[in-house]
Amino acid sequence: MVSWSSGKDSAWSLHLLRQQPEVFEVRGIFTTVNVTHDRIAIHSTPRWVLQMQAERLELPLFQISIPSPCTNVQYEAAMQQFLDRIQALPESETAEHLAFGDLFLEDIRAYREEKLRGTGFTPVFPVWGCNTAELAETMIESGMRAVITAGDSRIPSRLVGSRFDREFLASLPDGVDPLGENGEFHTCVLDGPMFSSPIQAESGQIVIKEIPPVTEDDGIHTPTAEPTYITYADIVALQSEE
Repeated sequence: MVSWSSGKDSAWSLHLLRQQPEVFEVRGIFTTVNVTHDRIAIHSTPRWVLQMQAERLELPLFQISIPSPCTNVQYEAAMQQFLDRIQALPESETAEHLAFGDLFLEDIRAYREEKLRGTGFTPVFPVWGCNTAELAETMIESGMRAVITAGDSRIPSRLVGSRFDREFLASLPDGVDPLGENGEFHTCVLDGPMFSSPIQAESGQIVIKEIPPVTEDDGIHTPTAEPTYITYADIVALQSEE
């Protein structure tokens, strides 16, 4: 099962796994969905786009409902319910490995490994250690089409809603990771070598939201004293997809 954010890193992880059929058989994707806004958490991808992605991947979709706001305790309880659900599947449908698109954040990897220890699931990190500048170029060269759906103050707000392409990369300020691995920006994939056909959609309304300070030291999120501001771009269907 592949952890599916709807973005480029999880999509590329799945693509790499499928290129190793003698080692892995991808049996599904899973993601957390904010039930308040009916969107994928963090990336803010609408549920209808998520469902179309699963159709293009030709894979079962496992949605993990979480509230908004969501505490770490609530998140871990929802994930445990998901693990229990996967373990209860027939042998032909269950999984032994869970794949994540993390690239170089050691604390995130350690958290995933710790939480899966003793559960019967083995974490896999297909893109771990890849050079992010080189991988960004490889993704673009492959024909992947992705939209920037969220960006924090480290990137110009005008870039949110644009395509993840060479022009976007050239516009990034110094110090911003080309794949946004430090949380600078997030994406939604609409086409690529992992899809059977493109999703006919584009970026829509742009909004800026205030995110309250993070007070919970959960080992993942860095506590903040002040609110942060995130720019989001909606995804809307082209007429041919409606």
